[in-house]
Amino acid sequence: MSTVKTLTWFVLIGWMAGGAYWHVCQIKQLCDGTPTPVVETEVQSTPVSTQALDIQDGNSFHVTSVHNLGFARSQRAVSTDAVQPQLQSLASYLKANPKKLMKCIGYFAEGEENLTSFPSLGLARADAIRQYFLRSGVSEKQLAIEGEQRQLTFNAADSTFGAGFVFSGTTEEAVTVTAENLSEASTPAASTSTGTFEAPKGQNEQELARAAKFESIFRPMELYFPLSSNQFIRTKDNDTFFEEARKYLKANPSKRLSLTGHTDSEGPDDANQRLSKSRAEAVKRQLVKKGIRSEQIVTEGKGESQPLADNALPAGRKANRRVSIVVEEGKM
Repeated sequence: MSTVKTLTWFVLIGWMAGGAYWHVCQIKQLCDGTPTPVVETEVQSTPVSTQALDIQDGNSFHVTSVHNLGFARSQRAVSTDAVQPQLQSLASYLKANPKKLMKCIGYFAEGEENLTSFPSLGLARADAIRQYFLRSGVSEKQLAIEGEQRQLTFNAADSTFGAGFVFSGTTEEAVTVTAENLSEASTPAASTSTGTFEAPKGQNEQELARAAKFESIFRPMELYFPLSSNQFIRTKDNDTFFEEARKYLKANPSKRLSLTGHTDSEGPDDANQRLSKSRAEAVKRQLVKKGIRSEQIVTEGKGESQPLADNALPAGRKANRRVSIVVEEGKM
C-alpha cells in the first residue's frame, strides 16, 4: 500500500472518529463527566385568597362566610352574590333594631384610580354597600359611610375583597335575629296575611319535599325542585296526591287541578312573575304525562307575592321556591 493511500485512510478514520465523538459527547452529552444542566426557571404566581367575611355586633349578631364582598380594581360597584344570606340577615337585624347605627367602611388601595364623584374610591364603595341595604329596607338614618386606605391584594382578575362594618347607637338590649324570630324583623310587604311566617320545615329542597304530607286533594300541597331544575322532587305523599287527583278528575270532568307557581324575593319582580308561571307550566306537562287531561289543569304564577317563609333566611328562600297544587271544587 502506498504512503498516499495510507495517509488517506488515517485521515478518513480520524474524521469519522471525530464526528462520532462530537455527536455523542458534545451533542448528546453521553460521555463521562457531569454535563452542565439547563435549568428552566418557572415563574409561579402567588395565589390570592379571598378575605373571609366576619360581621359582629357584640353578642347580638354575628355572621361569617369564607366568601366576601368583591370590588374590581378602581371600580365602585360592589358584588354581593357570594354573601347574600349573610347580608340579608344583617339587613333584618338592622330593621329589627331601628335605633342601631352601622357604619359601612369601603377599602381602597394607593394605586387605584378614583373615577367617581366621591372624594375617595373607598367612600364610593362604602356608598355602594349603603345602597344595597337601603334597597333591602334599612332606614337611611341607620347607615353611615367612610373610606379607608389599606394595603389591598388583588387577584389575577384584578379584584379585591372586603369591607368594614362598625356598629353603634342604642344602649338598649338588641333583638338577636335568629331563625325563630327573624320574621319579626321583616318588612310588612314581605309578611303573610297574619304578619308572621312559619318556620321552614327543612333546610334544603329534599327535606322540604319530604315534609309536605298528603291530607286531601282538596288541601294545598307544595312541590319543591332541586336547584336549576324544573323536575319536582317526587315523594310517596305527592305520588299519592297525583293518583287520587287523577281518579277524581277522571270521574268528574267538570273539576280542575290548580297549579300555582311561587318564587323567593331575589331578582326583579317581573322576572319572578315569569319564572313562577314557567315553573307551574313545567309541572303541568309532567302531570299530563301521568294521565291527567290538559284541559283540567290550570296554571298561575304569583311570583314572590305569597311567601311561606322569611326570604331573609336561606331555608326560607328555598321554602318559597315551590308550586302549590290543589283540586278546586268549583266548575270549569
